[in-house]
Formats: sequence, structure tokens, C-alpha cells
Amino acid sequence: MESTELIERIPALVQVAPGDHVAVTLRAITAGETLKAGGQSVVAAVDIPRGHKIALVPVAAGDDVRRYGWPIGRATAAIAPGDHVHSHNLATKLSGEEPYRYTPAAVAAPSLAAGARGFAGYRRADGTVGTRNQLWVIPTVGCVARTAQRVAADAARRLGGSVDGVLALAHPFGCSQLGDDLDKTAAILASLACHPNAGGVLLLGLGCEENQLAPLLERLPPERRDRVRTLGAQMSLDEDEEAARALDALAEIAAADRREQVGLGALRLGLKCGGSDGLSGITANPLIGRAADAVVDAGGAALLTEIPEMFGAERLLMARATDEAVFDRLVALVNGFKRYFLDHGEPISENPSPGNVAGGITTLEEKSLGAVQKGGHAAVADVLLYGERLRRTGLTVLEAPGNDAVSITALAAAGATLTLFSTGRGTPLGSPVPTMKLATNHALAERKPGWIDFDAGSVLDDGLDATTAALLDRICEIASGEPARNEVNEEREIAIWKRGVTL
Repeated sequence: MESTELIERIPALVQVAPGDHVAVTLRAITAGETLKAGGQSVVAAVDIPRGHKIALVPVAAGDDVRRYGWPIGRATAAIAPGDHVHSHNLATKLSGEEPYRYTPAAVAAPSLAAGARGFAGYRRADGTVGTRNQLWVIPTVGCVARTAQRVAADAARRLGGSVDGVLALAHPFGCSQLGDDLDKTAAILASLACHPNAGGVLLLGLGCEENQLAPLLERLPPERRDRVRTLGAQMSLDEDEEAARALDALAEIAAADRREQVGLGALRLGLKCGGSDGLSGITANPLIGRAADAVVDAGGAALLTEIPEMFGAERLLMARATDEAVFDRLVALVNGFKRYFLDHGEPISENPSPGNVAGGITTLEEKSLGAVQKGGHAAVADVLLYGERLRRTGLTVLEAPGNDAVSITALAAAGATLTLFSTGRGTPLGSPVPTMKLATNHALAERKPGWIDFDAGSVLDDGLDATTAALLDRICEIASGEPARNEVNEEREIAIWKRGVTL
């Protein structure tokens, strides 16, 4: 199809909210083109890449620029209709901690009528439902990370299809750590050991590390311990042989587990974005928000994290807190994260990334307003600290940084059994759980089919309702055992957030 036909068939611009000062380009714009958005016509002053912003109205230097119906920063120079709006004429207004007041808003999450949708999952003794039945080898310390990988690979070859796979969750930490830093490493590993996707867990220690096996085991609830074995490599005559026996015993237990049909409300959905572009807040993130609402509406749980990518949009979430106690915890989490940046001498607005900027995102406010849409419209029911496990249904906000590897690990540790990950630039990264990649645009989905599980660019063609239905069907297929692309590619890593000194 010729590009002129595309120009006639597909609108060139999207204005997200009435009154927005800018629209986003859906294709590359050539200087001199006349374009329409929101009932207005503008002439492009310069060439503008796809996913970037064009001004619809004049904005004076120093005034707010609005997108999503909210300010995304201030104009650093006068902006005329048709101008390209980006880093050269728009800057953040964020600076530091802020006072917040509890002003709850009416929460009206749409009822998406998920109907009889469900998936075939594994029921666990604690009432959770796994989307996989795997054996996980979790090293307490980086010194035995390679040992963990070796014994897991050997078990995978030996055990065949008796379980859904054997994973080694290698990491470099667990020793030379102190205080809260060590405690958080132990908390993450203990939470991963409780994951419903793990039908059995081998905790593999060295022996001399700070992160000792005995106290780590004490962090696990009693109902989980019959699915856990421990091994201290320094105390073993042959750690490979002993690990093989432990994994064989765990496999015998897990092999008796069977998938059974459950409703969509049994799902624990992680919500993530990475490599975002100017279309993330228009296609993939609102679509993920719809999926989160459907799961919550069915009685399930959704987990939203990346706290620094809420700065500038945090009030939207705070207004949806179920009560003042949840609001207070969310305020403490947001301001505590801002203080974390400031105490290290860094501005809180040191974001978006270079890739985000190339994709059309200019300020952190703009990125955040697009990112929080992954949380849909549900009330915020709970707030978790890093390493804590999910404790109620509904939408939960989880402490973790924006770093992709760290945050998807935190989601898995909190109990997400499947994660939706939107991306406009593309990434192969995955966590130990199925990590579905949603492309924000057709071009990425077509260019990287080996990475992408779902093309959210269809939102612009088919609308949110039809695309939501298609996404929910795909979620149920993958939750029932069809591998996500990260699983096919064996991209199932963990990364631990280290905040303290190293001895």
C-alpha cells in the first residue's frame, strides 16, 4: 500500500483529552502538511517523527503544556500551532517531595464483562493459582549462582516433561551486605520461594554467606515448606548429586499436580512498561489498564510498580485509595522514593531515558501520565514495600524502581503469575513468570515478532473494546500453558535492587 493511501485512511494525529495543547503523530509528518485533531487544523512547521507531539494551540513561554488533560511540563519558549513540542521547548516542573491531601474521588472502573473467561491453572495449598508448575533453584548467594544454573540444567534434561521446566534464579548478591540491604535481598528470595508457579523450590546456599539458609527458611509460611528443600554446598560431599536427589524428590511431588479450569479472578497480573514511546499512553498502556480492570472486576489482583514513573501522576492514584490508611502509605512510598533520589544528589526528574526521548516522550510528567494508565480505573486497595507478597485482591501499588529487570522481579516476588509488559522500542527481557510483551505500534510488532506477544497498535484500528477482548483471550491462552515469547527465548532472569554498602 502506498503511503498516500495510508495518509487518507489513518488519522495522522491523536489528541488524548479535550483541551490538550498537543496531539501525538501516528506517522512521520512533513513540514507544510495540514493536519486535523480535535476539530482543529494546524500546519506542521517542521518535519515531526512518529510518536512525537505537535502543538494545536499557542502556548506562552512559562505556561503549562497539557496532554492527557494534565500538565506535562512548562514551555521554555513560545510555542505556536504546528510547532514540534519536545525537549527544545518543554521542560519538567518536578523538583522534590510534595504535600498531599486526601481528596478521594469516585472510582468507576468499567465492568468489562469478562464473562466465562478463565484459564487452566494449578491450585496451591495457600489458595493461590499458578500459571506454571516448575521447579525453581534459588541460590542464597552469588557464589553458587553458577552451581544453581548447572544443577537446574541437568534436572531439566533428566526430568523431561514431568514438570513445566526447571529454572535457576541466579543473582550476584547475598554476601558482603549489611542491614536493610541484606534484609531486602532475603525478602525477595523468600518471596520468590513462595511463588505459585513454583511446584517445588531448592534453596541452594554456600555456607559462609550473610544470607544464611536457616533464617531464610524461617521466612516461609509453614504450608509452603513441604515444597522446599535446602542444600548447603560447603557441607555437602557432592553438591551436584545431592541437588539432583532433592530436585527429583520435588519433581515427584509436583508431577502429581494437574491443571484445572479456574476463572479470570484467579489471576495475579503484573503491570509493567519499558522502552516506552509516544504511543505507549495511547495504545498499549490503556489496553493493559483494561485488562487489569477485567481481572480485578472478576475478583483477581493486579500489581502496579515503577514508583519513579508515577511522579507527576501520583495524585491520580492517591485519589483512588480505598481509605486514608492506604492513601498515607502511598504518600509515604512516593515521597520516600523522591527522598531516595535527593539523598543521592540526583534530581527526581532524571527520566525519561534516551530511548523514551527518541520515541517522543519529553518529561517525566508525560511519561508518568502514560504509565499509570496500566493501572486502569480500579481503586487502590493496598500498598506493598519491596519484597512483600500480595495480600489482597484488587489493585496494589508495589515499591520498586523503574529499572525493568528489578521491577519485573519485584512483581514476580510479590506473586504476579503473569506480567503484561508494554514497549514501544522493544526488549527481549523476561522474568521467571510469563512476561507478555505488548507492542505499542504495528511497526515494532512486525519487526520483532520473536519478542512481541501482542500488537496493541490494533487499538487504533479496531478500538479498545475489540482489542481488549483479543488481549484477554491471549492472556488466558498463555496462563493456561502456551509459552510467552520470553519463555520460548529462555529470557527468565531476576535482578535484585541493591541500595546499601558492599563490604
